[in-house]
Amino acid sequence: MNLFKRESNLQAISDPDKTWDIIIIGGGATGLGAAVDAASRGFSTLLLEQADFAKGTSSRATKLVHGGVRYLAQGDIGLVREALRERGLLLKNAPHLVKNESFIIPNYSWWDGVFYTIGLSIYDILAGKLGLGHTKHISKKETLKRLPGLQEKGLHGGVVYHDGQFDDSRLAINLAQTAVEQGATLLNYFKVTGVTKNGNNQLTGVNATDAETGTSYQFKGKAIVNATGIFVDDILKMDTPEKKPMVRPSQGVHLVFDRSFLPGDDALMIPKTEDGRVLFAVPWHGELLVGTTDTLIDEHSLEPVALETEIEFILRTAGQYLTKQPKREDVLSVFAGLRPLAAPQNGSSKTKEISRSHKLIVSDSGLITITGGKWTTYRKMGEDIVDQAIKTGNLPSTACKTDSLPIHGSKPNPDWTDPMFVYGADTEKIQALSNENAEWKIPVHPDSTYTKGEVIWSVRNEMARTVEDILARRTRVLFLNARLAVKMVPEVARLMAAELQKDADWEAAQVEAFNKTAKNYILTAH
Repeated sequence: MNLFKRESNLQAISDPDKTWDIIIIGGGATGLGAAVDAASRGFSTLLLEQADFAKGTSSRATKLVHGGVRYLAQGDIGLVREALRERGLLLKNAPHLVKNESFIIPNYSWWDGVFYTIGLSIYDILAGKLGLGHTKHISKKETLKRLPGLQEKGLHGGVVYHDGQFDDSRLAINLAQTAVEQGATLLNYFKVTGVTKNGNNQLTGVNATDAETGTSYQFKGKAIVNATGIFVDDILKMDTPEKKPMVRPSQGVHLVFDRSFLPGDDALMIPKTEDGRVLFAVPWHGELLVGTTDTLIDEHSLEPVALETEIEFILRTAGQYLTKQPKREDVLSVFAGLRPLAAPQNGSSKTKEISRSHKLIVSDSGLITITGGKWTTYRKMGEDIVDQAIKTGNLPSTACKTDSLPIHGSKPNPDWTDPMFVYGADTEKIQALSNENAEWKIPVHPDSTYTKGEVIWSVRNEMARTVEDILARRTRVLFLNARLAVKMVPEVARLMAAELQKDADWEAAQVEAFNKTAKNYILTAH
């Protein structure tokens, strides 16, 4: 039986008198991690997401599962050790999505070679048994052989180290499926509009609206969790209207190019750019992902837009290290994400100095809010949230089970050359589904390997509700090649309309909405 359907999850919320053990607001990495943790401990769990799972920051990462070389340089040993342990657990629990990737730091001075070899050897030691491979220094000749396309002038050699790479929104969908399989109820396009309290000013539940039907609901809960990332202040204000902002969004932008700029299998890591940030160029789904930036932003939104200064910074910096100079017209897609950093209290505006470790705050009314953190540590954040919910909601004390819980789709030794590797153990089921209808074996567009059967699969089994859900998060076309995504829209809309029994007006509205969103992912010439 397929539990990951909107209909069956709506059925689970039909009893208005039900009191949930834990209600989680937010369906990104943190909320989904908490839902998996809570449900696997046996708690009745409800998760509500205002848009789609991982619509916000959680689908816009650099796609790295990493301890954070930069945090090591800052001396944050605790965060690095925790993240390296989580990296190892994720590789074990979701081997179909997490890849052991080798990174090369080119050394343009003799001292860099010594410094990074020693520093990254410490990184390996901190990883302990869960290490992915040993750091080693390589010659100039070997560096150029492994990174064809790298600037040769002034190059002394390179340092190779290992880290994890993954597909963020696919992991989010698999976590959502895992949570439901463990007994949780999850709904996307369900917006929390307010909180309810008793006479003692203690939280008793939330009000929410089904964005698809406009129906309003009231849910009762023993513990309420605010895991809304960059939106945490919106929920905190529902609880305490006069609350000062806790989060200041920091924007990170990525540009995607074809692989001709760096054709090797290794990723490039530039440890110090002109403004002291790290820059990565990482092979991802057949293309090259380059980023990121770190720009404090005053507004938060579901669709942040890359600033011209950020685009120029990435083009300029990548151009200093690559023999083939990347230009605006080479950009296949540009995307921006917002990190929920703790708002600086002392007026400091240096985002690199704001801690990336997560913080749990419990308000007087019992609202549990989590801020900070990063994808790599989502599981530990989920564990910490549920441990707190047990205290706040007076729930029975049970131990966390997620460090050894396989994630939906888990399948060892995937074939990374097969475009369907992201589905893991579900791949055979998708192929079986495609056998039902010859048309479903055909690609959605001749320039893509993504088949019509995969669209049907995601609508039936991955709670995809819109064309954007499919092209941005169930498959990554919008993030990899935005112009190709636009070409695929009419066919995806047609397939979805038939599957969801929607009319031509819905189809047209979907095409229009997607094309409007896609404009921000396409770079036009100056």
